[in-house]
Amino acid sequence: MKHLPLLISLAIAMPAVAQSRAEDVLPEMKVIVTGLKEGYRPAADTALMLSSTPGYSVAAGGGVSGLPVVNGFADDRIKIRIDGMELTSACANHMNAPLSYIDPQQVQRIRLIAGVTPVSAGGDSIAGTIEVQSNAPVFAQPGAGLLTQGSFAVSGRSVNNSVATSVHASAASDILSIGYSGAYTRGHSYDDGHGNKVLGSMFESINQAIVLAAKGQGQQLTLRAGVQHIPYQGFPNQYMDMTDNHGQFANLAYQGTFSWGVFDARAYWQQTDHEMGFFSSERTGTMPMLTHGRNTGYALMASLPMAAGELRLGQEWHGFRLDDYWPAVPGSMMMGPRTYLNINDGKRERTVLFGELETRHGQDGRWMSVLGLRGESVRMDAGDVQSYGTNMMNMPDLMAARAFNARSRSQRDTNIDASAQATFTPDTASSYEFALARKVRSPNLYERYSWGRGSMAMTMTNWFGDGNGYVGDIDLKPETAYTAAFTADWHGGGEEGWFLRVNPYYSKVDNYIDVDVLASFHPYMKMGANGNLLRFANHDAKLYGANLAWQLPLASSARWGRFMATGNAAYTRGKRSDGGDLYRMMPFNALLAVEHKLGAWSSRIETKIVARKDKVDARRFEAETGGYALVNLRSSVVLSKMASLSAGVTNLFNRAYADPLGGVYLSGLKANGGALQALPAEGRSIDLGLQLKF
Repeated sequence: MKHLPLLISLAIAMPAVAQSRAEDVLPEMKVIVTGLKEGYRPAADTALMLSSTPGYSVAAGGGVSGLPVVNGFADDRIKIRIDGMELTSACANHMNAPLSYIDPQQVQRIRLIAGVTPVSAGGDSIAGTIEVQSNAPVFAQPGAGLLTQGSFAVSGRSVNNSVATSVHASAASDILSIGYSGAYTRGHSYDDGHGNKVLGSMFESINQAIVLAAKGQGQQLTLRAGVQHIPYQGFPNQYMDMTDNHGQFANLAYQGTFSWGVFDARAYWQQTDHEMGFFSSERTGTMPMLTHGRNTGYALMASLPMAAGELRLGQEWHGFRLDDYWPAVPGSMMMGPRTYLNINDGKRERTVLFGELETRHGQDGRWMSVLGLRGESVRMDAGDVQSYGTNMMNMPDLMAARAFNARSRSQRDTNIDASAQATFTPDTASSYEFALARKVRSPNLYERYSWGRGSMAMTMTNWFGDGNGYVGDIDLKPETAYTAAFTADWHGGGEEGWFLRVNPYYSKVDNYIDVDVLASFHPYMKMGANGNLLRFANHDAKLYGANLAWQLPLASSARWGRFMATGNAAYTRGKRSDGGDLYRMMPFNALLAVEHKLGAWSSRIETKIVARKDKVDARRFEAETGGYALVNLRSSVVLSKMASLSAGVTNLFNRAYADPLGGVYLSGLKANGGALQALPAEGRSIDLGLQLKF
């Protein structure tokens, strides 16, 4: 089955040489498949590369560590795979989110499956799946001799004086291939629309990877390995900053095509050494926090052609190990004299079996269905913990540690996913897709095993950017989402023609992991700022909304080129069954754009419109934000076969605004006092990029 992309244009933070295209994919309720040309990628954060997709948003974090949000579901509720690897945040603040481990310059293809996902696309998630593929190995044509390729790109942004560079190189025969990619990006703290510096928002990131591959007789073996180093990354909506992050990975994949079908196998290993603390004069302090995380796993899948479709069978295993501890601070009565053990020998293991049947019905094949069933056994455990000390200042944590150590912590969940999708294609100009799914996600290690009850310890566990404090609950139940969705797609004229797509959805979530309020406190002891101490807790919830996307050719001539109108709109609502709004629900938003192409030139003017956010989570003191409209300009030109140039302006009119998903401005509160305010967003930026190929 062919799916056109839900969006034709990939709009990201700066001008880019990129395009969307049709791909052969699994039948899905809603799918975006984005194929990226080799060239300049401007965003420092890979999470931003899908930011013009209806229903998709990014919750602000550090410069390379935003958290994706899909139809109101965020972060761990989305399955993220990078070259087939399942990665887990090894941080109580999720500073090293999975998408932070690959630079946008290293991405060749990114795919979002939102809403109802086939069981073969991943479990342990209730929102959808993001799949990222890095540069694929390149082979020479048979008998053509050695093939060498390479590219270099450099870009910059004025709003934070950032610079990004990347290099790619490969050499290959018709059976062997070797490639290297490296990317470096660095940015200072950005300026908001008033020209004020947003304190503690600087970052630096270095990513390197190699790929080795061999193929022959319908089989291919690919080894990827790489390292990442983030020397520092500020988080203005967190109490801590990242002071170091080292990651390494190895990923071995095999694919074989046989008379009976296709067999895919993968084994991977990834390790993270992570440090939090303070590193700049923009936010000072002393509190070292260390985390070691390790992901290991494998995945096997056989695809068996059948008379009217295909049967897919798979088996997977994923293991995650976590140690999170905070060394004592010499001379501190509160943070010492012992090491605080936050997560000690944390374990989370998933064993998976799934089956999926894709079938075309009738002689004309106008109906297609996908039925899938997935079973997962999730085992979790953690070791004994300890507080900093035994004095009165540590008494809440000391008592909490004793209670935690006194009880059994081993948990096992048996989770069943099921999905049913049907697509009706009555003619070449329309299609209609219907889908139902049951999706289950088990709690993460922090949701179950964070235990501290002192206000300082609780605020160290927070990946929400809301200034509150959190404690876990060992007895949390898995989240179970029942989702119904529908997509109507009308189109004509091929990829350069028109389309209109409408996608309403509804999810009822049993045991949604939200919070209960335990007590209140004042962040940084500022009397004008209010926060709550919260316990993770199961509560039923519902989320619903609709996404809309369109494209309309406006004019075309040999002299003036082609003009195209594109756009999308999205509305999401999330409520708890016992009352109150869910956190991080994006208000109504729309993107309106006009694109122009003439020869080697491509240009785009777009307006991003976001409504006022006044439906907020009172339990978290979520800040209301005002409505706003932003205008962005971008243009690119292919100078030759070897060079292309991009330029643009984001937030053309230097609008001062707060992102509805930005959380609160904690670094500003610490420096200036007063009351908590929503995190200011970026002001105007002039963006430039150059890419060379050889």
